[in-house]
Amino acid sequence: MTTLVLAEHDNSVLKDATLAAVTAAGKLGGDVHLLVAGHNAKSVAEAGAKVAGVAKVLLADDAVYAAALAENVAPLIVSLMPGYDAVVAPATTRGKNIMPRVAASLDVAQISEILSVESADTFTRPIYAGNAIATVTSSDAKKVITVRGTAFDKAATSGGSASVESIGGPGDAGLSTFVGADLTTSARPELTAAKIIVSGGRALGSSDKFHEFIDPLADKLGAAVGASRAAVDAGYAPNDYQVGQTGKIVAPELYVAVGISGAIQHLAGMKDSKIIVAINKDEEAPIFQVADFGLVGDLFTLVPEMTGKL
Repeated sequence: MTTLVLAEHDNSVLKDATLAAVTAAGKLGGDVHLLVAGHNAKSVAEAGAKVAGVAKVLLADDAVYAAALAENVAPLIVSLMPGYDAVVAPATTRGKNIMPRVAASLDVAQISEILSVESADTFTRPIYAGNAIATVTSSDAKKVITVRGTAFDKAATSGGSASVESIGGPGDAGLSTFVGADLTTSARPELTAAKIIVSGGRALGSSDKFHEFIDPLADKLGAAVGASRAAVDAGYAPNDYQVGQTGKIVAPELYVAVGISGAIQHLAGMKDSKIIVAINKDEEAPIFQVADFGLVGDLFTLVPEMTGKL
């Protein structure tokens, strides 16, 4: 069995989400090949060649793949599938955009956000906002899989010595054009890759209070900043801060939840964190059911005290 992994990158750096996908692909058995589709992405291919477990890197270097438009990348993957039994991608925004198109083109059922590989055709995945885990078996000849990055260890970024092969592709499908990207820039770690996250909830009361109490604590810890959906919907924090089933799935070493009650949708996005610290005035809040450490009290008193002692 040979598995193709779609690399997540920005044309210069290989993203950590790819490393978890490589680990998952390795559990299927057989060789693992890494597809780097981008423009001027030679450095990404070279980094991919060093990843432990990767047998070959395929580099599709063309301007049509620069923005990873799904309309162009999906046909590239489909054109390669006669040589592969499965294709695996991280369950990121990019993976979720591209892989359903691949599955539809191959006329197979996609297996989404797997948590484990039980065998070459059997996997576990979350359902009902993470409240239940389903075991699914696929009879499709070609497997199309997305991987929840927090569920698998990251493959080592050294120790591999894969060859890099340049390939062509179908080119521009002519269905979409990249216009531009308005990206948020921050000196803090990226949310899904951060080792420490401080998240705030609606209990903070306003955008000003959110930043007044959450930002100093995050700065002291060198942490990324997250938010519950309620806080985002209330306008306290931007959408890209949202942690949860409909936001970003995270699993940092330390997750500090401030003024977050612990709705099911939020817990689904952070309950795999190694250590969870919850601060909430309601001792019956669901967040305490998953917390390793809990502080019951007024966050407007506790958070400044905690920040001051760091």
